[in-house]
Amino acid sequence: MITTLLAGLGLFVEPFLLLVGYVSNSSSFPKPLSQEEEDYYLMLYEKGDEEAKNVLIERNLRLVAHIVKKYNNTGREIDDLISIGTIGLIKAITTFDRKKGTRLATYAARCIDNADLV
Repeated sequence: MITTLLAGLGLFVEPFLLLVGYVSNSSSFPKPLSQEEEDYYLMLYEKGDEEAKNVLIERNLRLVAHIVKKYNNTGREIDDLISIGTIGLIKAITTFDRKKGTRLATYAARCIDNADLV
């Protein structure tokens, strides 16, 4: 029972530990996607490819870290801000409409800012 609980907790905590590692060492961020790559992964995600969604999230984590830095002096823990910002990024990816002609990063920045970071 305890082993199962610890394993489940590990699956939940691991992505956040990776994200904290990204923020603490900004040189370890993956490069942002080019416009062509972004369009390709968005098209795959629209067809139901969850791995494409993961790529979009991973390659836009630098944006989350950049926006979260603006709210670092609000008294909230950086881990909380990163988690909330990442939720904003995920919402942006799931609601993004590439037919509107906006880049994902532009739309995601607004969604991350509109997340409850303050």
